[in-house]
Formats: sequence, C-alpha cells, structure tokens
Amino acid sequence: MKITFYGGAREVTGSKHLIETDGKRVLIDCGLFQGHRAEANEKNRNLPFDPATIDAVVLGHAHIDHSGNIPSLVKNGFEGPIFSTKPTDDLCQHMLADSAYLQERDVEFVNKKRIKAGEEPIEPIYAMQDALNAIKHFVPRDYRRWFGVTPTMKVIFREAGHILGSAIPEFEITEGEKCLRMAYAVDLGRHNLPLLRDPDRVSRADTLILESTYGDRLHDPIENAKTELANAVNETIKREGKVIIPSFAMERTQELIYYLHELHIEDRIPEIPIIIDSPLAINITQVFRRNLSFLDKEAQALIAKHEDPFGFGKVRYTRLVDESKQLNNDPRPMIIISASGMCEAGRILHHLRNNIGDERNMILAVGYMAEHTLGRRLIDRINPVKIFGEEHKVRAQVKVLNTFSAHADRDELVQFVKNCGKRLQRVFLVHGEEQQSLALEATLRKTFPHLEISVPHMGESFEL
Repeated sequence: MKITFYGGAREVTGSKHLIETDGKRVLIDCGLFQGHRAEANEKNRNLPFDPATIDAVVLGHAHIDHSGNIPSLVKNGFEGPIFSTKPTDDLCQHMLADSAYLQERDVEFVNKKRIKAGEEPIEPIYAMQDALNAIKHFVPRDYRRWFGVTPTMKVIFREAGHILGSAIPEFEITEGEKCLRMAYAVDLGRHNLPLLRDPDRVSRADTLILESTYGDRLHDPIENAKTELANAVNETIKREGKVIIPSFAMERTQELIYYLHELHIEDRIPEIPIIIDSPLAINITQVFRRNLSFLDKEAQALIAKHEDPFGFGKVRYTRLVDESKQLNNDPRPMIIISASGMCEAGRILHHLRNNIGDERNMILAVGYMAEHTLGRRLIDRINPVKIFGEEHKVRAQVKVLNTFSAHADRDELVQFVKNCGKRLQRVFLVHGEEQQSLALEATLRKTFPHLEISVPHMGESFEL
C-alpha cells in the first residue's frame, strides 16, 4: 500500500496523487499545472504515469488545478470511473469544456506565430471532444454515504466547505490484515463563508493529506469581507473610476454577487452597473441555481423569500464578445467581474489592458494568485507588466482583499488536525508553495510532536 505525489507537491497547482494497493491504482485528482507557459505546457502534456493503468479517479472538487487534466487522462487511455459529488459533476461539464475551448484558441494564436516563423504547428493539450468524452466517465455520489471504488477500497465524501460540491474524500483501504483510514483535505474551506455549508470534521483518520496554501498566514475575519468590498467600491466611485475584479468563474464570482446584493439592500453602495463578463461564470451561476439544496441555510432562506441573490435586478451578464468590447468605451463608473482569477487567460486580460493605465480605476484582487502569474505580479506591485506581450504601466490602484479566501489559514488548518483526534498518526502536506508547506510543517511539529509529518517532493512515494 503506497502513495506517490505527482502534482501539488511543494507547489499549489496540478494536484495528482496516486494510491496503489492490492494491484489497483487509484488517482486522487488530476489537475492542470498553472504557471510559466513552457513549464506548464511540459507538465500538462506529459502525465507522469500511464493513464491506461489507472483503475479509477476520486475527485475532490471542480477547480481546474484539481480536475483540469482529466480529459488528457481519458485521451491517453484511461477507461475507468471518475467519482465526485453531484455538484462537482455538474460543474465539470462546464469547466472542462471551457478549458478545452481556451486551449484550442490559445494554440490557434500560437500557431499563427509558429507558421510565420516557419515552425511546425502544435496541438492543444486536449480538444473539446476529449473534454466531452471525459465527462461521460463521471459517476456522481452523495455526501456522507460510503461507496466502493475497488474491491478493497471504499470512500465517503464529507463536506469541505471550499466551493460548491467540494469534498473531503475519506478512504478506507484494506490490504490483508491491514486497514487504513485516510482523509484528503485538499482544498479545505473556512467556516461562515457565504453560500457554502461549513466543513465537516474528520475524526477517524489514521493518515491525513492536508493542503498548506496559507501555511504561515492568518486571514482577516470573513465577517469583514462585505465591509471591505463596500469600502473599495465607494472609494473608486468617488473618483469616478471602474472596479476591475479578476475572479474565478466558479464560487468567487457567485460570492461577490451575493455580497453586492446584500450591500445594495442595505444601501451601502450606490446604484451603478455591475457586469459579469464571463460566459463560464454565467453557466456556473446557473449550476448554483440548480443545486440550491447544497447551499447553506442563510442562502436557502433568502431564496425561499423569492429573492435571487445572483441577479437581484442590478447585475448584467454578458456572453457576446461585442458586449464585452463595448465596456471599454463606457466612461461610467462600474464594477466589472471577469475571469480568469489569476489573470492568465480570458476576458479579464482585455479589461486590464484597457483600464490598468487609468489612476481613477481599481484592480481588486479577491483570490489566490499563484507564482509566475500576471495576478501575482500585480499584487507584488511589479511595474510595468506585460499583457499580450506588450508592456503596460500600472497606474490603477491595486488592492488585495484577503478576507475573501476560500482556503483555511494556518490556525484553521491546525484546528482541523486537532479535531482529527488521537487516531491520527501521519500528515502529508501538499498544495502549497514550498515556503508555506515548510512553515506549516514546523508549526504542526511543535503543536503535535507525536505526529509523523512529511512535505513530499514531486514524484516521491511513501508506504502507507
């Protein structure tokens, strides 16, 4: 019985972890790596194992850094089931198709340059048909009900509280006389996030695989998020500027709309245009509407009053490219929420290019920005920055709201480990930049000296 860490090891993106037991191979997550273009292309094209030998996939949630390379898995020979929660299945139908579309468009752009330079064209990592084929392998399962994965492995999905449909898969693996209970808390959410139910406790695990995204940091209280958002909006409107918000199409956009709805009801922000300029975000919002039973009690109570927190008559959703372009010529103060959240692709790049040089505007960062992304360069105050290969002077105000994070911070991660109880013997720290993972390792060693704690390197295997 062993596990090998093939992604998300001393880095945040590209989660892939392979369990081998009793002649079976089960993959936890299969995400896209995001970062330097050349490195990302190399890692995403070349899976570090033979997909045809994988018997099943257990998927924690739908974010692209966890699900985004599943089409490559299927394209290269995987034929087994992909187990997820029902909302994750619903979300991935949109997320994987959108990922394929973006890759096809990206390669189309790159190939124009390659052909002009006399070079051979390249193929996308996977195409739309690969994404559609992958979706057919999904097998949705309920929360809090055990199901079989292999003859010697069963899994139960517990609530992770990170995004809609996110789960903490808890494994029970039997091999001969041995029986192992292992939990995978990657990614782990926070308590009291809007829309989402709080994370479940895990109390019977022997082994824990835990994220470390914010392993040495504390978040501001989530209760401050709405006030900070109101202050940022009012500050920008006062100088007649635009608020440009790079936001993940899934979860963060819906949370922002929810807060803006409440701020409007409370008369804490003026009536200005609120634009959701992301076709994917529109589709994801529809998924939220179809999965209301998975939202928290507060959101369900609001909907029971026949109020729509995702529209409320003030939000304009734009699908067409021409509608998006028209925003560049609209001089009015407004809020534009657009993907991608790390500013690496999508319509947000056009909005940044057209608004980053105006000191009246604000670029509002409300989510995690991985190393080597445009979003990270913006919050690190690098100036100028390159957008579409051209340098742009950053004159707009850049503001970071850490209150919106959907990842547990250091103290919340420590508390989760504490709640696991005395049965817990071993912790693997993943999904964090090396500095964060090592900082959390030091904290956990000091707090729980009896635990065996490891920070795996890429490709490193451990016996369980």
